Amino acid sequence: MPYHIERNGQQHGPYELDALKKYVEDGLILLQDKIHDPKGAPLSVRDVLKSNGISVKVKNNGNVLSQIKSFGTKLLIPKDSLSFKNLKSDKRLLVIALVGLAPAFLISFTGASVITFYAIALYFSMIWGLFYYSVFSTGQVSIKKAIGLFFLTQLVIFILVDILRIPSINPLYALTGENNGFISRLIGFTFGVGVFEEFVKLFPVYLLLRKSKEPLVPQTVVFYGLMSGIGFGVFEGVVYQLTVNNQLDYGTSFFMNIARLTCLPFLHSIWAGISSYFLAFSFLYPKNRHSMWLLGILIPAILHGLYDTLGWSILGLLVSYIGVTLLVIYLKNAKDFQSKIIK
Repeated sequence: MPYHIERNGQQHGPYELDALKKYVEDGLILLQDKIHDPKGAPLSVRDVLKSNGISVKVKNNGNVLSQIKSFGTKLLIPKDSLSFKNLKSDKRLLVIALVGLAPAFLISFTGASVITFYAIALYFSMIWGLFYYSVFSTGQVSIKKAIGLFFLTQLVIFILVDILRIPSINPLYALTGENNGFISRLIGFTFGVGVFEEFVKLFPVYLLLRKSKEPLVPQTVVFYGLMSGIGFGVFEGVVYQLTVNNQLDYGTSFFMNIARLTCLPFLHSIWAGISSYFLAFSFLYPKNRHSMWLLGILIPAILHGLYDTLGWSILGLLVSYIGVTLLVIYLKNAKDFQSKIIK
């Protein structure tokens, strides 16, 4: 019975068993190749040969050295392709090298210092930025503006927290102490920490929208909000690594350092994305701007406050998940929300 071979959607053959055996031994047909049989169960060449009691042994093309020699040095050491001009033009290679090798170069050049903490934070920011760009970017997104927004948010938090020391004069921050009850801490984390930090992240996005020369769609503004949130998160993460985390035991400190570079900047960006969603509509429909501003601060501040109060518990993680879900649903229902506003 002759057999047809199917590989990559193309059929070859028919082949008798003897020819099939020979071609397998010569490496022309693979044991993994499929036997084309529209009516029967899918079989491989290995199955057919085994069911017919035929054993095969693939021939070697000389010894190992002769095989390597046959490849040629140009393929193994591609001198022409290794030129700076060719490497520079290969964007995929540049991204892979940047993502994979950046931490090693950063640590090598900065050593164990404050600069190292910040440099590694920038590395993780780049990872999040690339991810958000692939998921949320639109034709209106400007990489230059996104990078500028990232650093502007850090400047704003530095001025408000490190220079003006706003948290120290905000009485609601006193309610967040561990000795206070759940309700007191929830109020402090929501209307003290949450409102303040969400305002800090939203303010640079607001400035960007004020200076924009065209109306920006909600998804564009959400992307900028995500970048602002990442900027806030990594700046806060570096501060905590240099202060609070240094006082913890090794295991807890390691865990919190990783969290401050990965999960927590992500959460800050999600909350900032929600704020920016409503901010976008406040510019598109200015008659409703006050309600949009309130929603843009209050919703993420509540999520922020609940998470800070519940911490790393199951309920805290559930609050984190709800935040991500809300942002996705908001973007999905943007047109429906728009139709409600214009009525």
